[in-house]
Amino acid sequence: MQQTQSTTKMKVSMIKAFSDNYIWAISSHDSNNMALVDPGDANVCIEFIQQQNLQLSTILITHHHADHVGGINKLVEYCKNKQWPLTIYGPESENIPHCDVALNEKHTVKLADLDFEFSVIDLPGHTSGHIAYLSEDNLFCGDTLFSGGCGRLFEGTPAQMLSSLEKLSALPERTHVYCAHEYTQANLNFALTVEPCNSELVHYYNQVLQKRENNIATIPTSIMLEKKINPFLRSHEASLMTSAGEYSETAVNNKLDAFTIIRAWKDNF
Repeated sequence: MQQTQSTTKMKVSMIKAFSDNYIWAISSHDSNNMALVDPGDANVCIEFIQQQNLQLSTILITHHHADHVGGINKLVEYCKNKQWPLTIYGPESENIPHCDVALNEKHTVKLADLDFEFSVIDLPGHTSGHIAYLSEDNLFCGDTLFSGGCGRLFEGTPAQMLSSLEKLSALPERTHVYCAHEYTQANLNFALTVEPCNSELVHYYNQVLQKRENNIATIPTSIMLEKKINPFLRSHEASLMTSAGEYSETAVNNKLDAFTIIRAWKDNF
């Protein structure tokens, strides 16, 4: 159920939920405490906590959708019964159950028990108040950036989402991207339709096919890789504008128009 990746201090473990969700468990080599990112399903989280003999102290929420917040109530009750202090962080402009600390990108999150500090990034688009958490070159970005794709625009505008993705594209290329869904193969099927001559994309697609055939996760990805293969980070490229123009049968000469057309194209793909 879990796969673990360690950085200098931070241990990031994957907890699979529902059909394609990833909940991220953050722990430290120096502490028995842990944090969860977007725990939509409490049961799989409690199983992980018990298996790893860890104590849940923090929940980080990126946005209000049920598959990201649905486990909060049960986890609050679980921690209460264990007499574990629990702090829940979430976006200030969204209704997050039991939220103790409301955040925007002017804030930082300091987890003293884990000795981690997260910067907060405002990422409107998928939802109006969506945020991400960044620490030690590890980005937890919910449903904004996926490998080969981006989130649907349920509440935001194409301009907002493009601006949000440009913030992420500007992060150091070494940044590990921990998104919340295993959508990579389907995203790349679309990306190849948009940019079939992208050799980096073709190579990555073949790697992903092999991984998925063996039920291996394709996440985390990296900013470096996504800038090469993700059409939603490449709307400024001439090849993307050309493809958007051919699909829409209009002249496309700016990145926002290209992004808007490609996002609508993906919605109907």
